[in-house]
Amino acid sequence: MAIKVLLVDDHLMVRKGLRLFLHTQPDIDIIGEAENGKEALEKTAELNPDVVLMDLIMPEMDGIEATKEIKTTFPKVKVIVLTSFSDQDHVLPAIRAGAEGYQLKDIDPEELVKTIRGAYKGERQLHPQATNQLLTHVTSGSATKESDEPGIEVLTPREQEVLEQISLGKSNKEIARDLFITEKTVKTHVSSILSKLELHDRTQAALYATRKGWYNT
Repeated sequence: MAIKVLLVDDHLMVRKGLRLFLHTQPDIDIIGEAENGKEALEKTAELNPDVVLMDLIMPEMDGIEATKEIKTTFPKVKVIVLTSFSDQDHVLPAIRAGAEGYQLKDIDPEELVKTIRGAYKGERQLHPQATNQLLTHVTSGSATKESDEPGIEVLTPREQEVLEQISLGKSNKEIARDLFITEKTVKTHVSSILSKLELHDRTQAALYATRKGWYNT
C-alpha cells in the first residue's frame, strides 16, 4: 500500500518540485496540495493522508499552528516539517506541536524519501541541525534544573532497557525484535517511560537520557 502524502507549502514551485520527485517513488502517492495551514487542515480532513509535508511560514495559518491542529484532531497523521529554518525558535515549537520529523529544504531528495518512510512507520526523523538545537536547549539554563528532574531509578529494569534502545534511535519494531518482546509491550513501556520522566515524546526521552549520561551511545 502506498504512503499517502499531502504537500503543504505556499510556494507553488516548491510543491511542483516535491511532487515531481516523489511521484517517481513506487510506495509514495501524492494525494493533494495545500498552500497554507488552514487549507492543510481542510485537505487532511478530506483526504486522510498518512503523512503531511508541512512548511512553517505561510499566510492565514502557519505550520506550527496547523501541526497542532492536525495532531489534535487527526493523531494518526504524521507531520514532517520541511522548512528553511533551523533555529530554536522554529525547531522547538514544531516538535512541541507534535511533528514527527523536522527537515530542511536543502535535504538530499533520497533522505527526504527515507524521512517519509520512517515517519510513516512511527520513527522520528530530525535534521542534524534540528537535533543540535534540541540538545542545546536541554543542556541550557532554559531546561529544568537537574536537581528537580526524575532519575533513572524511577524506571523498572525493563523500562531502562527500552530507554537505552530509544537513545540509540531504534523504532518500536526494532526494540521489540532486539528485546524479544511484542511491539504492543514496547509501546506500553514507552508510554510509562514518558510519564515517569515527565516528557512528551521519545525524542525528548532520548535527549534526556543522553544528557544525563545514562548510556554510552
